[in-house]
Amino acid sequence: MSSVEFDVPAVWDMLSEPRMAPYLRAAAGEKQAALELYEWSARTSAAAFEIVGHLEVLLRNALDHCLRLHSREEQCGIPWFLLPTPGGDHVAEAVAVVREWLGRVSMSPFDESLPRPEAGVGSVGWFLASLRERREYWLSLGVSAVAPGAASGPTIANGALIHGLRAQGKESRHQIIAGLSFGFWSGLLGPKYEELWRDCLHKAFPYSSGKRKQVSVAVERVRRFRNRLAHHDSTINVDMPFEVRQVVELAAFIDTNAAKWIGRCSDVMAVYAQRPVRVDDTVVVPAKRVWPLYEECRAFICQAGRAFQPVERVAFYADREIKPDVPAVLHRRDNIEWTLEEAARLLESTDRFDRKIANVIRQTADTWTDGRYQVFLLSRPGDPAHRQLSGALPHAGTGRGSAFVQRQRYVSLHALETAVTTADLQPDR
Repeated sequence: MSSVEFDVPAVWDMLSEPRMAPYLRAAAGEKQAALELYEWSARTSAAAFEIVGHLEVLLRNALDHCLRLHSREEQCGIPWFLLPTPGGDHVAEAVAVVREWLGRVSMSPFDESLPRPEAGVGSVGWFLASLRERREYWLSLGVSAVAPGAASGPTIANGALIHGLRAQGKESRHQIIAGLSFGFWSGLLGPKYEELWRDCLHKAFPYSSGKRKQVSVAVERVRRFRNRLAHHDSTINVDMPFEVRQVVELAAFIDTNAAKWIGRCSDVMAVYAQRPVRVDDTVVVPAKRVWPLYEECRAFICQAGRAFQPVERVAFYADREIKPDVPAVLHRRDNIEWTLEEAARLLESTDRFDRKIANVIRQTADTWTDGRYQVFLLSRPGDPAHRQLSGALPHAGTGRGSAFVQRQRYVSLHALETAVTTADLQPDR
């Protein structure tokens, strides 16, 4: 890190208090530490944006390739995005926006010949209204359209290929494809394009389940992550390891080798591991008995009155490893009477946590004897607050007393996410 000195209060004022508020909270009110955390968040975002960019190029090229083949573009010479698309005007409108931007550089002879938009008519409307004229223009060059999926059809006269959409070469096919947003490609996988998915788009994802919804949800999730990065939002509470895995998994739907390459390119986790401020927000508990309980009831039960530091999560150590699931604490309650009578009483409550505790009591009535206990209600996989490590963290110690945790131990979620084994879980500094 640079040793250049600067005026922290002056920089702080330029960044604004609202923007720095989450960093200040995470740094316990220390402005210098908060600024270091802010810098780390920006570096992490930049590293993540690199692999999202690789995925975006991979995604659009895969979809473009399928659409080119489906529309028989090589035979008819007309780009697929200038042909009618099942599902509505989404494609035409998006292309119009890109062409308007590129059109500020230059206009082709054909475009110069078109009447300008009338007052009050937007460029998108003008573009849509002129699609027929554009089609006739291509035909006048000797290009005959071939319907998508047709077995054969005329080709461009004299075998000439159209390499650009404008005679001056200022607007090429490649420029338009590259100018279409991530949101455009995500939208192309929505329900209104189900017919197009069945006809051709599914071929862009040969290693997926073949179901449009699975791919659509995956692409939309990455799109939201991309937008968060692009708008310079805070990433201190973003599940970065999970989001990176989502990017690589989506790439694997398209091509497994490309996914491996993207994974190799990424240094997100190396940057992520450098977080300057960490908080011991997770308690690791010995879980030989309570890990199966969590899997069944999504709860952690222990003796009444057991003391804990303030924590946000619980991690489970069993079978000489820390399990991958790190659930969030949704509710904690002590000194609960563990009887079926108490469960019946709690079921009548209007409080949702009362009812959840009642169900836990009923589910564990055969294994937890009557008495009083403390319970943590925890998140389940799929819950937005839930975190899941890339894999279990093995513990190498052997012999009596060598377990990673005897009673309870506190670590940061960040340390868990960046560790490979329990040996990496040194006390946070």
